[in-house]
Amino acid sequence: MTIRCLIGSVLSIEGWGVGLGGVIRRSTLREQLAEALRDEILAGRLAPGREFTVREIAEQYGVSATPVREALVDLTAQGLLETRQHRGFRVHAYSFDDFARMLEARALVGEGVVRATRSPIVRSHPEPDPAVRSPGAMTSVRRRAAAARDAALAGDLDILVAYDLRFWRELTALLGNPYLAEFLDRLRVRCWAFVVPRLRGVNGLRGRLWSGHPELTEAVERRDVALIEEQLGVLHHSFLALARLGGDPDGEAGSGSAASDAVPEG
Repeated sequence: MTIRCLIGSVLSIEGWGVGLGGVIRRSTLREQLAEALRDEILAGRLAPGREFTVREIAEQYGVSATPVREALVDLTAQGLLETRQHRGFRVHAYSFDDFARMLEARALVGEGVVRATRSPIVRSHPEPDPAVRSPGAMTSVRRRAAAARDAALAGDLDILVAYDLRFWRELTALLGNPYLAEFLDRLRVRCWAFVVPRLRGVNGLRGRLWSGHPELTEAVERRDVALIEEQLGVLHHSFLALARLGGDPDGEAGSGSAASDAVPEG
């Protein structure tokens, strides 16, 4: 699907979206454009290094320059784009070292969250929004987990990325700390933005994509700290192995066929 088709489909829903807990909210044109372009980057259709201007996007989709500029500035703040003086914007190209550091940051924060669940100090933290704490919230998380698992087992990268991000957004919302949830979400988006383009030339992703979403969800529901730590560890190593399928840290193309590169499913 082209950027034009994707944004056109997004705009056709008239800006309405369903938030966590079934709350309906109206998204702005700026948010719709940012989401559509972010999806194009995550799908690898807007490749790292690709350059474009505000005017090009605005003219192509028949919208004014203001929401386009705002959307591109938002994506720049998220680390997906970079500004080019007098030349518009460019899709940011992350290095393998960038990716490894992002994974490290994600792991450290995850470990901190798990440790916090063992400490009485967490009782002093504000409670999550009632909509987040509702039984329906966990039902939604379980649905996302199942969908992400199915996509992973099928080797469907595009569907997996979409459901994986939704799964983690809803799961981290249960922490009741929007700043932490937003930080982790941005790290996840950047990690996928690095990984997806590297996997486009890899044949046969079945069995190589992490599919432990349901197991992690069950561990969270049971408050099984040991199992949570185990699943997060598997996820960390799986992501590293996944990135190497598309090439080594020095940029050489990988074969994507070595048995040792297979990613644990759960």
